[in-house]
Amino acid sequence: MISPLQVLDLIIILAVLVACAWLLAPYISNVFKRTPSKIDRVFNPIENLIYRVTGVDPNHTMGWKEYFLSALILNIVQMAIAAVILTYQGSLPLNPMHFPGLSWDLTFNTVVSIATNTNLQHYAGEVSLSYLSQMSAIQFLQFTSAATGICCGIAMVRGLVLHSKDLGNFFVDFVRALTRLLIPLCFVAALILVALGVPQTISGYATVKTVEGATQTILVGPVASLVSIMQLGTNGGGYYGANSAYPFQNPSPESDLVEIFMMLLLPTALCFVFGDYIGKKKESLPIIVGAYGLFAIDLAIAFIPNPILVGPGLETRFGGFMSTFWTVVTTAVTTGSVNSSLYGMHPLAILAAFMGMLIQSTPGGKGVGLMYMLMYIIITIFIVGLMSGRTPEYLGIKITGRDVKLVMLAFLIHPLIIIIPTVIAYAANQVAPLGIGSGSIAFTQIFYEYASSAANNGSDFLGTTANTPFFNVSTAIVIFCGRYGPISCLLALAGSMLGRNRATTSPAAIKTASFPFSIVLIASILILVVLTFFPFLAVGPILAYFQGNTNFFGAIAGVL
Repeated sequence: MISPLQVLDLIIILAVLVACAWLLAPYISNVFKRTPSKIDRVFNPIENLIYRVTGVDPNHTMGWKEYFLSALILNIVQMAIAAVILTYQGSLPLNPMHFPGLSWDLTFNTVVSIATNTNLQHYAGEVSLSYLSQMSAIQFLQFTSAATGICCGIAMVRGLVLHSKDLGNFFVDFVRALTRLLIPLCFVAALILVALGVPQTISGYATVKTVEGATQTILVGPVASLVSIMQLGTNGGGYYGANSAYPFQNPSPESDLVEIFMMLLLPTALCFVFGDYIGKKKESLPIIVGAYGLFAIDLAIAFIPNPILVGPGLETRFGGFMSTFWTVVTTAVTTGSVNSSLYGMHPLAILAAFMGMLIQSTPGGKGVGLMYMLMYIIITIFIVGLMSGRTPEYLGIKITGRDVKLVMLAFLIHPLIIIIPTVIAYAANQVAPLGIGSGSIAFTQIFYEYASSAANNGSDFLGTTANTPFFNVSTAIVIFCGRYGPISCLLALAGSMLGRNRATTSPAAIKTASFPFSIVLIASILILVVLTFFPFLAVGPILAYFQGNTNFFGAIAGVL
């Protein structure tokens, strides 16, 4: 188990993070409420110019179908633009390393993955992508995917606001998310990262001689700007194939803490935004307690074994404690970046990572994590209402049969798009050619690949090993369905609540803004997720643990 001092460190880190998120939440609420402020004199002219150029009417409002289709179509167009850049990067400028274009299947996987906030990387960016591709395809999509997630989360919240008649305007929300939130935050974050030693240049790779007389290539580029949106936008991935385990992307323990802070900031802030936006701040209680209660359980699972200070695959600059903490954080907020090799992780740390990806609201990705938590709240209210004989209602809205069908459909999409492709990969004999062996270790890697894809997380064991037509195409399909399937169902739920009668909360109604309900919510989520995925977890990381494996390197080498 971890020491009391390490527990204190975690509490301090998370307490500071939650406090900063709480302070940021009112600003985010005002951005999307379009509350007049002093900064309008700076941003209004920019935004109005964008609206005029693109033909957007900022006063037009949307129902759920128009809102969802606007997001989907815009994202697909962005994928197409990025696909052209990646395919023809060999003939485009800002390619001093003269990298050729990507294959069709890798391009397909990459644009779908990055545009959906997943960032599953079947490529190593430093040896395959030009500066133009890194900046205008990868980084561009990381901004737009993050903005899309935030917008959809806010739209769902609007459906629960008293007297709300629409979900807003996606294009206005999208522009404001970029201009007033993501770009300013990322600009500040990039400056901090540069000060901590992360490179930011487009001067090309440098070739130098070492003290031993050998030749070494220094792989630098526009790293700090990409890392800022990668972590703040819970995108994951990175400039380098080794991700934040690479010294230039994450140079020191200080930069490690900063990047962890960046990952958690916006998902946590949006938990508080919910209560602020609907005018009932206490209703944020079950969301924040539920999210961090589940997060605490994940941490407890991950730290059951004694963390290895320095072991195979663990970055010596950070050690086992911070490597494990990062792994739990990056899967809890669907970021998917890594600061060490997953092969170096204990099976229970991987089990904790699975829990974050399968639940998706601990606190989850920005926007979508909030949507999932609201989904779980409605499911819990319905179950508790059936058990206690109370009328299921939330914020004065009676929960109907259609509401339950929509949330259950959103919930069931996730296990279906994980379990079915995993079985197909084995049935089609696509696992053996990867050379990862068999047994619980190999199964964990394949199951993790599809769980990470469906959760739009993007961390994975396989990396460039999975750069095959089958895995490129199958994971891209899973990623696409995992992103837009649940969002469509939950926006439909929000749309159905517009204009619905709001009853005065009766004494018999379930009090959601309370600690008892928060505990019941946590228990309900655990039961739903564990029962759904337990058989697959049992033959994966749980079996690997009971087989005595301390990490995946030792198991692969046949050393227990």
